Formats: sequence, C-alpha cells, structure tokens
Amino acid sequence: MIVVHTKKELDEQLAEWRQHGDHIAMVPTMGNLHAGHLSLVELAREHAERVVVSIFVNPTQFSEDEDFEEYPRTLERDTRLLKRPAADLIFAPDVETMYPFGLKDATTISVPRITENFCGASRPGHFDGVTSVVARLFALVQPDAAFFGQKDYQQQLVIRHMSQDLNLPVAIITGETIREEDGLAMSSRNQYLTDDERANAPVLYQVLSGVGEELQNGRRDYEELESESVAKLTDAGFAVDYFSIRRAQNLEIPDRDCDELVVLAAAHLGDARLIDNTVVTV
Repeated sequence: MIVVHTKKELDEQLAEWRQHGDHIAMVPTMGNLHAGHLSLVELAREHAERVVVSIFVNPTQFSEDEDFEEYPRTLERDTRLLKRPAADLIFAPDVETMYPFGLKDATTISVPRITENFCGASRPGHFDGVTSVVARLFALVQPDAAFFGQKDYQQQLVIRHMSQDLNLPVAIITGETIREEDGLAMSSRNQYLTDDERANAPVLYQVLSGVGEELQNGRRDYEELESESVAKLTDAGFAVDYFSIRRAQNLEIPDRDCDELVVLAAAHLGDARLIDNTVVTV
C-alpha cells in the first residue's frame, strides 16, 4: 500500500494505473477509521481494480464551535487498519494542497434545498464544506466510483445531487450502516461517550427501528410518530436535534401513499452528537 501527500505523487501513481486500464474506486474519509469505513473499502474493492482512501480533516465543514482542532488525527493507526481490506493508496493531503488559494479565497460549491433542513439547519455551512471538499477530491483523483455510508444519509444524498447536477463522471455508491452488536451505528464520535452514555446510546436506533415497524404495519400519522419518538428519546436522556420521517429519495415531506421512507434522527448524548436512520419500504 502506498501513502502519498502531494498532488504530484498522486498524479504519478494514478497515471500508471490508468495506463494499465485499471478502474479506480475512492473512499473519502476524515480518518480515525472504524469498521464502517473499512466496510466501504471492501465494497469499493468489489467495483474496481484500485482503491484510493483519502484521509483529510476538512476545516471548512466545521463551525467555529465544533471540534476541528480536537478531531483525532490517527494516520499511522489508519494506515495499519487499511492493510486488512487492502486499500491500494492513501491520499493524505495537507490544507495547502486541498485549498491552494487559502480557506478565505476558496471556491465553494453549494447544493440548495436538500441541505436546508436536518444537519444542514443544525450545522450552518457544513454541507457547503462537504460538497466543496468532495468536489476537490473528485477532481484530484478522478475516480470511477466513490463510496459513502448510509449512516450519513443526508450527506450521501447531497453528494449524489451535486455529482448528477454537475455531470461528474463518478458513480456514487452507498454502503449500509455498520453497527455494534447492540445496534449503535459506528462513528468516530462514539469515543466521546462516557461508559454510562455508551450503554444508553443504542436507544436511538431502537426508537428508529420501532418507528420503522410502525410504518410497515400501516401507521401514517407521521407527525404523531415523530412527537412520540422525540418524547421517548428525551425521557432516555437525549437532547434531540431532529427526528423526522421523509421521502427516501429527496427528504421531502411524504404523503400517505409514499412507498419508500427514511426515518432519520440526530441527538446529543453528553458531548457526542449521534446521527442515525432507517430506510423503510412500505
């Protein structure tokens, strides 16, 4: 496995692979990897001869009150982990490589509407940072396919929208959420949970799953289901950011005849902000 940090090193290796006709799959990450990331690398391996994993803690998707400086940088550990699913190359650029004109003069890509609610409303500017850095990574790597996790449901929809709207020649593929044995979605931010909070954290997915079952059993009083769920989570010690039932394909408000729904939620538990979802076909 190769680790590169500069555009020149990246270009040289990619050119060699393309000369041999290899297809290239990409898994964009911010590092601090866990089994969820590794599952995306394994999925990427099924779609291409070469797999590139980017590791870059992107400053433009953090607000001033978020944890950019404290976000773990674990490149040595991540490199060891990526030997198991056998990534071919790690691209770990610095800020200057990703933003050659500096952060204040950087070009921003903004996706309207779909970014306005949920994590977009809770974290203003977050998705502009995500789409802008992903577009830069796509331009640098020029992958045939890129892989994102379902846990960040809104994010993968936003990236899919951006790619289609800009006619980017990259297939966006979503991998399933990887969970701990008790149902908690794997996330780099789970490390912020205390032992007691960690024991309580699976309640989020339990409530989501319960709503999914209610929908499959025919309930369509969406607002009442949402209110009941917020109350359950609040009683369990969560500070709920949002809990919503939406159309799976675009996060619009569903009518009673909608046959594919996503139930998505974000809630704080101590210092950790947990997000999760479940997709329901009815």
